[in-house]
Amino acid sequence: MDLTVVAYVIYLAISLGLTVWVARTLSHHGRVFLADVLKGNEKLAEAVNHLLVVGFYLVNLGFVALYLQDGSTVTDARGIFEALSTKLGVVLLVLGGMHLGNVYALNKFRRRGIMEREQTPPVPPQGWITPTPGV
Repeated sequence: MDLTVVAYVIYLAISLGLTVWVARTLSHHGRVFLADVLKGNEKLAEAVNHLLVVGFYLVNLGFVALYLQDGSTVTDARGIFEALSTKLGVVLLVLGGMHLGNVYALNKFRRRGIMEREQTPPVPPQGWITPTPGV
């Protein structure tokens, strides 16, 4: 059996499993955060959460598929581990980078929403003044 194919199968199984696990974890625990960012609008938070999960899957699965082939041939068990560690390490870094990017963007929206909620409304006019002639 070709060890390169074995490495590919192991890589795909682990990468797909990690992608599904991370997406479910972020989706489950991100709902509260999104609801806060979106000022308690639960329906909108659920919709945004679902769209983020779909985008997460598309980008990560596309990256996993593109990164499958690297041109090297695996000839022994050591080669399998080396190829897998490199490939999985890059996939994990991309997953982490995407997660941090999403959290950063959502946190900026959240801060903006908090600032808007904490601002006091302007003082209403208390009356009119008569304009001074000649000014």
